[in-house]
This record gives sequence, structure tokens and C-alpha cells, in this order.
Amino acid sequence: MTTEQQLAQLEQRIEELVTISARLRRENQQLHAREVRLVEERADLLKKNDVAKSKVEAIISRLKSLEQEP
Repeated sequence: MTTEQQLAQLEQRIEELVTISARLRRENQQLHAREVRLVEERADLLKKNDVAKSKVEAIISRLKSLEQEP
């Protein structure tokens, strides 16, 4: 294999690596954005869960107080 062939092969490999690197960078950005959305969604769901829990506890309290009325 000549030096020119080796250089051409090396250049091709470098171009492949640059392409792979760019693809991985895009995927990483997409995954990061998805992670941010999921963290926000989780926080929202936790808040909704707390609200629902409070409402259920209030309903249970009212039912218990109704049971104790003569």
C-alpha cells in the first residue's frame, strides 16, 4: 500500500469519525432535552399526586366525621 493510499484511507476514516461524532452529539442533545422534559413531567405528576392525596385524605376525614354524628 502506498503512502497516498494510506493517507486516503486515513482521510476516509477521519471523515467517518467526524460523521459519527456529529451524530452522537445530536443524539446526546436530543436525549438531554428528553431528560429535561421527563424531569419536569415527573415533578408535575408528583404535585398532582400530592393534590390528589390531600383531597382523598379530606374526603376520608369528612366521612369519618359523618360516621361519628348521632
